Amino acid sequence: MAARLVLVRHGRTAWSVSGRHTGHTDVPLLDEGRDQAKALGRRLQAAPWHGLPDAEVRTSPLSRARETCELAGFGGRAADWDALREWDYGDEEGRTPAQIAERRGPGWLIWRDGVTGGETLEALAARADEVVAWARSADRDAVVFAHGHIARAVAARWLGEDVSFAARLRLDPAALCGLTSAYGGPAIERWNDTGHLDGAA
Repeated sequence: MAARLVLVRHGRTAWSVSGRHTGHTDVPLLDEGRDQAKALGRRLQAAPWHGLPDAEVRTSPLSRARETCELAGFGGRAADWDALREWDYGDEEGRTPAQIAERRGPGWLIWRDGVTGGETLEALAARADEVVAWARSADRDAVVFAHGHIARAVAARWLGEDVSFAARLRLDPAALCGLTSAYGGPAIERWNDTGHLDGAA
């Protein structure tokens, strides 16, 4: 079996609703986010996933990802991993894109211009590469519960693209993604799949 990485973004938080950059600030899930995590768990228990019984599971230690993991039914199998923490946004932490643009100019783009006083794009890419190397290290499924920007960076690096390619990958709260291989190269099996949220609170 070829390596497959199942990638999950945490459920909705107050800051994700307002569009504030949430890096290392430990913002909890909203009740809506908890409902999303439970819906995700029901999805992963059903076919074709069947609970991914042989998968190795890791989660960001930040509570919004860790609680998503637990409510989805994977908490007892998951190891915390700092490599899955969200991007350290430095001076941009807690600010919306509009607020950042007021400070840094209207053309600011995080995936090109990076952040002030936080983690560089190169450091983010290195962490993403660490996750990709781990996921490919054995012939088994790997499951990670993480955050919007680090997850997109992992996908970009899985595909062999520069981390800036992540700007082309939209990722919603509680979305399910699958990274695998096809025709001898890395591939996206599914992306930003939120079908399990239909009818969820």
